[in-house]
Amino acid sequence: MTKIMDAISAGGSTVLKTKNNNAHLIAYAQAACDNKRLLELQERYRLQQLPQLTDEVWEQINGVICVSEYVFLQLLRHPKWIENLVHITPETMPSPSVADLLTSLDNPLEMDEKALMSRLRLVRQYCMVCLIFLDVRQAISLKKLTNYLTLLADACVNASILWIEHYYLNLYGRAMDAEGNELSLIVIGMGKLGGGELNLSSDIDLIFAFREHGDTQGGKKTLSNQEYFTKIGQKLIQHLDVVNADGFVFRVDMRLRPFGQSGALVLNLDSLENYYQDQGRDWERYAMIKARVMAGNPKDVKAFEALRKPFVFRKYLDFSAISALRDLKNMIEKEVQRKGIEHNIKLGEGGIREIEFIVQAIQILHGGRDTRLQTQSLYQVLPYLAEQGYLTQLQVDSLWNSYCLLRRVEHALQGVRDEQTQLLPTETDERELLAAMLGFDSWQSLDSLLWQQRKRVHAEFIELIEEDSASNDTLPNVDSWRVLFKKEISRESIEELTCEVNWKNSDTAIDSIQRFVSSRGVVFMQPIGQDRLANFFASFMLKLETENNPDLVSERVLVILEAILRRTSYLVLLCENPTAITHLIRLCRESAWFSESISTTPMLLDELLDANTLFSPPDKYSMEEELRQILLRLPEEDEEAKMDAMRRFKLSLTLRIAACDITDVLPLMKVSDHLTWLAEVLLEQVMLQAWHYLTQRHGYPTDEQNNPVFIPQLVIVGYGKSGGWELGYDSDLDLVFLHNANQTLSTDGERSVDNLTFYTRLGQRIIHLLNSFTASGRLYEVDMRLRPSGNSGLLVSSLTAFSDYQQKEAWVWEHQALTRARALAGHHDLVSTFDKVRAAVLSSHRDVKDLKAEVIKMREKMRAHLDSAKQGLEFDIKQGRGGIIDIEFMVQYLILAHAHAHPELLAYSDNIRQLEAAADVGVISPEHAERLAESYKLYRSCAHRLTLQKQGRVVPKEALLANQETVSCLWRHFVEKSVL
Repeated sequence: MTKIMDAISAGGSTVLKTKNNNAHLIAYAQAACDNKRLLELQERYRLQQLPQLTDEVWEQINGVICVSEYVFLQLLRHPKWIENLVHITPETMPSPSVADLLTSLDNPLEMDEKALMSRLRLVRQYCMVCLIFLDVRQAISLKKLTNYLTLLADACVNASILWIEHYYLNLYGRAMDAEGNELSLIVIGMGKLGGGELNLSSDIDLIFAFREHGDTQGGKKTLSNQEYFTKIGQKLIQHLDVVNADGFVFRVDMRLRPFGQSGALVLNLDSLENYYQDQGRDWERYAMIKARVMAGNPKDVKAFEALRKPFVFRKYLDFSAISALRDLKNMIEKEVQRKGIEHNIKLGEGGIREIEFIVQAIQILHGGRDTRLQTQSLYQVLPYLAEQGYLTQLQVDSLWNSYCLLRRVEHALQGVRDEQTQLLPTETDERELLAAMLGFDSWQSLDSLLWQQRKRVHAEFIELIEEDSASNDTLPNVDSWRVLFKKEISRESIEELTCEVNWKNSDTAIDSIQRFVSSRGVVFMQPIGQDRLANFFASFMLKLETENNPDLVSERVLVILEAILRRTSYLVLLCENPTAITHLIRLCRESAWFSESISTTPMLLDELLDANTLFSPPDKYSMEEELRQILLRLPEEDEEAKMDAMRRFKLSLTLRIAACDITDVLPLMKVSDHLTWLAEVLLEQVMLQAWHYLTQRHGYPTDEQNNPVFIPQLVIVGYGKSGGWELGYDSDLDLVFLHNANQTLSTDGERSVDNLTFYTRLGQRIIHLLNSFTASGRLYEVDMRLRPSGNSGLLVSSLTAFSDYQQKEAWVWEHQALTRARALAGHHDLVSTFDKVRAAVLSSHRDVKDLKAEVIKMREKMRAHLDSAKQGLEFDIKQGRGGIIDIEFMVQYLILAHAHAHPELLAYSDNIRQLEAAADVGVISPEHAERLAESYKLYRSCAHRLTLQKQGRVVPKEALLANQETVSCLWRHFVEKSVL
């Protein structure tokens, strides 16, 4: 076949070689376009003095550029390509290969990096233009188009690796295995890339690996294989993903690797295998069905398949997979119900994802015993399902026809502007353009067929691993409640239906129910909604018969019902899961905060379904994995969707933690641990999203060797409750941002800025992502006033500047605050550096007399301004005399006064362990430490309970009198003496 570079530079024919199978394309162009694009292109073509083309050819060209702005702009840049389009066919398309990409050069590996990146982008643009030209004219099949794109991605990846290995040859030599054989980077393609089904304008999901540990040999320097392949991987991403004047090659997504964005960029195969066998999640098993080695030698392929297949496919009918697939199916069903998702042909009802799920679910369930199901290609698996009776031929034909239509629509959407989108247009002119691209005479015709196909797909999807729901018809009084809603509502009927409930004040309770069932929202509900509401009331009242405080529960649940009247699917959720109603009653009884959270965000009702998850809050690693799975399902560029998803995630996890708190599954300290882990997980993800946003605009910060730095050189430090592992349900975050970049250098993007400006904007972006409100609220309120020089200081300081400030300028109260500070997110090297700075500052030798005077002075000042209790009648748990702050100030004094002699005091940032450490080293008596710790935990427990009941921190003075006196006595002892 003709080589790509030869095809790009050579002239073509003036006679069309391919037939236009899209009759509506030309008609649309003639009716809807004003020929401005055609005239401009013809003039550019004429100025190049290229061979004259016939009117028929220009008519065909006009049909394509009329619907594809991308093709038009590329042909304006490269008018000579028009000659090639004239004679292009699927058979004459130049085959992508490494040799083709590096041809036409005497020594291709000696070309500079800029030339390589330019060539890769040129080839990509040329191939995209050819494929869109053929696809729009329906002159290429779906299989051939997606296979060609996959081959192009393979070729680009391998050509880049070949060049990079040569680039590093003199400096590092080559990586070797134990037997002295050369090793190469193993690149694993995931998703559609792995299955040979890549679409137009797709990103590519990759995982990097290498076969064995060792060191490089033959170069000026020696690196470990891990370091060497990490450098190659970073360069490869740069070659493919960076957008410059020539565009990009492929957007690269590395988030499917073990531990996601926080994991190592490259792992050796042994580590990869250990991860999947020990920690691999259900979704990773599902994703690995399509994993394929696209760069590597036969040994690499064999080694990878040896770890992939046992992880994905089991030799027996996998009942654990049925449960996992059901969970994945339910997750997809929930997402399909999201507002606006119906226009998404990939993620919406009956979309591409549902077809892929049907096929891959059968692969997981039966692939261990039927090895022909172990292929990555949907094209190969789908017909085989009919051959072996997994599906009927009718089902397979229906799914295949729907899949082809949906993929063609996807390609048309992406071919307009080379954008990665699966959203159907909402504007009339864009809809008609899409219809013409796909060979339909109108949008109505296309839309009708699309929904017909999607409904069939969704029906198959729903039937897969179907669960039977329990009937509610056996509930007592359910028919009576239905009659109540359909006819005139009377107080007597409600009294009769609730007579078995042991109301404390029946008149008030029945009045509340009557007001609710007579409300406009209930009266004008659809009949199916009223039936669902009747089912709920029948079940709810049955459970209230054994409830000790039915009045309070009914009052709080009615508020929730008002919030979900327009989304009665939540009533179905509750009625079909009786335990969910039980959980709802119990948690509403114990917490006003809980009922208010549910009424504000009804989607949280989903959390009541499974007691295993509701009362088993995840650890930090599980939180990271759960959030990663959620974000992986969202488009890379949809920042708003990610912001909203993170807020929903926080609400969901907070509710689960609160459920454990209310029911005493978790003690106070563990509740705060989980809330703090949640904040850390979200901060890490927010930082990565902000980093991605800034690097897309300004490029990556550079180091002293002018190399791009791909990992944020930023640490987020938490003070106060977050630093002290004491976050509550409504806590804000006291944060400080510190970086370790060279401020005199700049980023490597086209819109380059100096590193200091970059990190300042990164800090601003993080605050924006945390503080901004979406439909699901905001993540956290952020307070940055504890940074060096407060509000007048830099938003982001260097670690060096922070250290200097703390040593030379900081006030005593700032050092007090530092005792409760720790890194919440950031690279582990920077975290370690911050810990050393903190230790150096806090262990400075201080004049004990002056220190105590400053601590006492600040405490009295705070008490005068912040104690909100009525004197003599109430007690402010936090700010009152003998309260939380008195304890914290005494502990902070002990650390600042004695850390120079006892570095053990600096090991922790929370008060309880600081008190334990102080007692261990003898700077406070064990008896006093225990009394302070017990009072501190009791105060915090009371504050938690008050928060859950939506009450403030002020209580009657006699409520905690003994503890107030204990702490006040120790405070007076502290004021009068130098020791505790």
